[in-house]
Amino acid sequence: MSFSRLVRFLAEDGKIYYGDGILPKHISDSSLVKEAKVILGNILSNNYSITDKVLKISKLLSPLDPFRDISTVRFLGMNYRKHAIEINAPIPKYPVLFYKPITAINNPFDDIIVPKVAQVYPSKVDYEVELVIVIGKTGKNILLKNADDHILGYTVGNDVSQRTWQIERGGSQFSTGKMFDSWAPIGPAIVSKSLIQNPNNLGIKSEINGELRQNSNTKDLIFNVQQLVSFLSQGTTLNAGDLIFTGTPEGVGMGFNPPKWLKHNDVSTFNIENIGTIQNRFIFEDYSEEEKGYDYKFEDGELESVPVPEFESESDKAKL
Repeated sequence: MSFSRLVRFLAEDGKIYYGDGILPKHISDSSLVKEAKVILGNILSNNYSITDKVLKISKLLSPLDPFRDISTVRFLGMNYRKHAIEINAPIPKYPVLFYKPITAINNPFDDIIVPKVAQVYPSKVDYEVELVIVIGKTGKNILLKNADDHILGYTVGNDVSQRTWQIERGGSQFSTGKMFDSWAPIGPAIVSKSLIQNPNNLGIKSEINGELRQNSNTKDLIFNVQQLVSFLSQGTTLNAGDLIFTGTPEGVGMGFNPPKWLKHNDVSTFNIENIGTIQNRFIFEDYSEEEKGYDYKFEDGELESVPVPEFESESDKAKL
């Protein structure tokens, strides 16, 4: 017997468990799970069992343990047609791939910490709601027709981004602006592929402080779920537990005019149809309303912060 909604959770006894989340039949949002049947064994193999033991959930955690279950976290850039258009980028002919470290994985309702180095003025911190593929069967050179056989299920993710480091200072490599601890929350559950009949036709949306920002459908993916699994496995092993963030639709902060960058204490709420909701608050490290801002420069081989000067006009600020 396989799980329906895999959750990892803190129970009332203070211990962490894997479980199969219990929901009423008319509810599909896994964030509303309050109880789960305990799962014993290795959830990334066929060597596990769903017990009859039901525990109450005190806190939902990332559905996989980043230090035990996940080996690689892959991300796709510009993989929605309308998103590529909104940022004036050409439609990619091949998937645009980058990575984050496992230390970026975060729980579905925990704070996202924006470190000082990511607050370089002006603080271009952005959000990206994404459908995340969870690999369930290790494979290499996977044929397109066999891609589904290697998928465990799907979850919701946030590819938090800092656009200055990503675009202006990354040397064409995205990861510099995306690598920070806590910047890839996932959850609230891994929903089995048996419950997601077509991952390429799911509603996907984001809200910031209750304001709808992204409202799309995975039908707009340039490279769909099965194509990504097959392509990314060519010459490269996809391990069970690996994550593939499939890209974000239009409506990110940088796509607005003027841009809508995230601020200290902003709250993002992401939802994907038939999977669920994650919600995270952005906490700017050592935040101070009085601080005018600063930049980072290399001095004698070391990254040092330097104060941003007073500005005479908004146009002067825009030059940074």
